[in-house]
Amino acid sequence: MADKYGIYLSYNNQQEGFEIPILPGEIEISNGGNSSKYDVSALGEINVIKSPQLAEYKFSSIFPAFNLPFSSEIVFDPGYYKDLILKWMETKRPIRFVFTGSTFDINVAASIESFDWKESAGSPGTIEYSLSLKEYVFYRPQKIVVKKKTTTNKKTTTSKKKTRANDKQTPKTYKLVSGDTLAKVAKKTLGDSGRWKEIQKLNGIKDSELKSLKVGRVLKLP
Repeated sequence: MADKYGIYLSYNNQQEGFEIPILPGEIEISNGGNSSKYDVSALGEINVIKSPQLAEYKFSSIFPAFNLPFSSEIVFDPGYYKDLILKWMETKRPIRFVFTGSTFDINVAASIESFDWKESAGSPGTIEYSLSLKEYVFYRPQKIVVKKKTTTNKKTTTSKKKTRANDKQTPKTYKLVSGDTLAKVAKKTLGDSGRWKEIQKLNGIKDSELKSLKVGRVLKLP
């Protein structure tokens, strides 16, 4: 089950989402300048982050007005992609950014920092865009504990150790789209293509059905 390059954006545990129809020639990944560049097959130059600081992801591409030979298997009207991204920005909530490749994968929650778009002059209906995302870490408010000092009888405030919630959002179900395999579903939703057998067992899928999964079927996820 060979994996392909792909970029996926989704919102609210994949209740809404899509695969980027035309892969960008380059993805910039940075964390305040401390980054390195590598050439990755089929994508060109990519900046790869080296430190645990919050990463920023930037890329530009097009939403084509018609299917192209090198586009993803399902291409929607350009306005569909544009309207979804603008709607997600208005909610002020993070989305899920997934990149799958042969050498490394990315699966993080991210905020949409900017989205610039315009209709292409050379191809009516096609939308040219630039998208900037920033890694998002879920957090909880700090608890403040008031204590009395025994020597001065004065109150002081101390804070408990800051904790962060797990930023991995695992959806409960997934609807199959054209070209999906259980390995691809496991990678997109669980971050590990090797867990496809768990999905197979949970949904009672026979080995003979693996190569003929029905588009639109809703799978339960572990």
